[in-house]
Amino acid sequence: MADESYHRPVLVEEIVEICRALPGGVIIDATLGGGGHAAAILEATEHVRILGIDRDPEARAAAASRLAPFADRARIVSASFADVPAVIRANDDFLTPSSVTGVLMDLGVSSHQLDDPSRGFSFRFDAPLDMRMDPTTGETAAELIARISQDELVHLLRVNGEGRFARAIATAVREGRPTTTGELVALVERAVPIPARRRGNVATRVFQALRIAVNDEQGQLDDGLQAAFDSLAPGGALIVISYHSGEDRAVKSFLHELSTGGCHCPPELGCVCGAVPSARILRASAVLARPDEIASNPRARSARLRVGWKLAR
Repeated sequence: MADESYHRPVLVEEIVEICRALPGGVIIDATLGGGGHAAAILEATEHVRILGIDRDPEARAAAASRLAPFADRARIVSASFADVPAVIRANDDFLTPSSVTGVLMDLGVSSHQLDDPSRGFSFRFDAPLDMRMDPTTGETAAELIARISQDELVHLLRVNGEGRFARAIATAVREGRPTTTGELVALVERAVPIPARRRGNVATRVFQALRIAVNDEQGQLDDGLQAAFDSLAPGGALIVISYHSGEDRAVKSFLHELSTGGCHCPPELGCVCGAVPSARILRASAVLARPDEIASNPRARSARLRVGWKLAR
């Protein structure tokens, strides 16, 4: 395994096994990060190349160093995974649409981003309330809080799992207008009674909700899943790792629609609508990390892997 100082990837053995079985061509690592998955795939195979996509300049720099030994088998570009079609068009000297045999999406935030106090992703450090995946563009979490209404903030918190105290937290946060992570944590703690606090930090879901909104992660995921699947050649695999229930539900629903062709006929009648499946899924339930991986890399505990193969039409 390549150096993991930037970020330790999860479910590497499972992903490498899938990629070994793919036809020769290009695998698009649509969330490249530090290049951990990409390096493992390139080390284990000789018949594929990697086109890596990431919008974080620090991630691209770390991945460039990690993937340097693979020379012309790897290329790195600045983009988000919703931009896959444009990336393919702009890199037609490296791939063609028919050569894309896999797309890997490792969702969420990297351990490096969480561990870097300056990025504002973590409540473990008091830092500017930023949370942008690409710190060179877009509004920060502090700017988002200052811009949106209290009702919008309540909705944002509720859809990301902070249900019971969403309004109290939104009221405190909107009145406090935090500009640092420490200020945000203090406001959330003030809004949630001590007896009602869950295990772990009380602000966990608030930070997650703001990060998702700042980076338009839900919109990016919806667009990115379809763009990724459309880019695959027949027989290619869409490989997705998610870390929270909202992401996993979206991925599961997307793959289910593909595998049924959108059929919603009553099961007892069988399909009578003529729907044609466009994908075969690995299995109905997600692949989870093994206990030994979780023991050595606790972040793997929440990882959920789902895979769909594109069928010929």
